[in-house]
Amino acid sequence: MAGISTHVLDAQRGRPAAGVRIDLSIREGDGWRFVKSMTTNADGRTDGPVVAAADAKVGEYQLEFHIDDYFKTLPDAAEPFVDDAVVRFAIFDVKQHYHVPMLCTPGSCTTYRGS
Repeated sequence: MAGISTHVLDAQRGRPAAGVRIDLSIREGDGWRFVKSMTTNADGRTDGPVVAAADAKVGEYQLEFHIDDYFKTLPDAAEPFVDDAVVRFAIFDVKQHYHVPMLCTPGSCTTYRGS
């Protein structure tokens, strides 16, 4: 499986983060071109790939995770320290799969290249 996928985990609660908006942009010249928005489902994943294998191209990508909006909707919401977590990464081989997980709390976020 190639292309780009993601999921979001609420590390404070130890469960998937449902309802997180994620914006995808692609580098064009000196700027970023917005491509689409998607929202995580009950499993913390998008319903389809962020970028399908057939649409993956070598280049630079940006995922903007709107985790502040997610944490503000929770009943015991603390004021988030991190607002929108932006992850920029490059695809260098379209035959590979790029999974970009986001683990977040109101005070921190982290990512890595998953499988």
